[in-house]
Amino acid sequence: MSTNERFDCHYCKDSLLGKKYIMKEDTQYCTKCYENLFANCCEGCSSPIGCNCKDLSYKDRHWHEQCFKCAKCSRSLVEKAFAAKDDLLLCTECYANDYSSKCTTCKKTVMPGSRKMEYKGNSWHETCFLCHRCQQPIGTKSFIPKDSGYFCVPCFEKQFAYQCCACKKAITTGGVTYQDKPWHRECFLCIGCRKQLSGQRFTSRENYPYCLECFSNLYAKKCVGCTKPITSLAGAKYISFEERQWHSECFTCMQCSVSLVGRGFLTQRDNILCTDCGREK
Repeated sequence: MSTNERFDCHYCKDSLLGKKYIMKEDTQYCTKCYENLFANCCEGCSSPIGCNCKDLSYKDRHWHEQCFKCAKCSRSLVEKAFAAKDDLLLCTECYANDYSSKCTTCKKTVMPGSRKMEYKGNSWHETCFLCHRCQQPIGTKSFIPKDSGYFCVPCFEKQFAYQCCACKKAITTGGVTYQDKPWHRECFLCIGCRKQLSGQRFTSRENYPYCLECFSNLYAKKCVGCTKPITSLAGAKYISFEERQWHSECFTCMQCSVSLVGRGFLTQRDNILCTDCGREK
């Protein structure tokens, strides 16, 4: 810079030669103008935070270092943990005494910033939320409430859960009871086709469960007329005569196909006939 070239404050035009100044966006300002134009206002004392002061900020709010205090006990919060409540800054002790929840187990305050567990309106220190059986911290693992206690899943299964009689593993939700034995829904299967029976109609033979289709195919009597299984489980009605069976809709005259249900009939070797067709023979 030559001795003839001016170096003035951009705002008040006073010379900055030999004086302290501040650059903002490539423009120079004297300290007084800079503070008037750009300095943040302190939340504590409402005065500008000058160039020679440390500016402490929190969520777009600013304080002088000496004004950054707990709103209740006035202790300095500089380089200390603090909490905010309704726009007030509080030291952790004041916040805990006035607002923090109490641990359900040890009854002590759960300090702000510390890890805590919450369930149905209750709070615990992380180290106080223990499995009722093994007394180990549950932390973020799954747990199951039982009576007045809380159990980690392995302990609950060992102490309370039924064991599936098929896979021998614990049944934690749902399940099926058959012949006074517990089953997982996915383990309760037809002994024939291995299809799940939960929610389906089924029957049993020799204490084994069967779906209706498998039971009919394996054990049901066959209709003389259509050769398909006859099962009352599906609501079918049937006619029995001389150790032979027919679906009611299949019990018809061999010659004219008229229904013989509730009517007299005649036999001719293995055939059944209505009385009219029988007389013609």
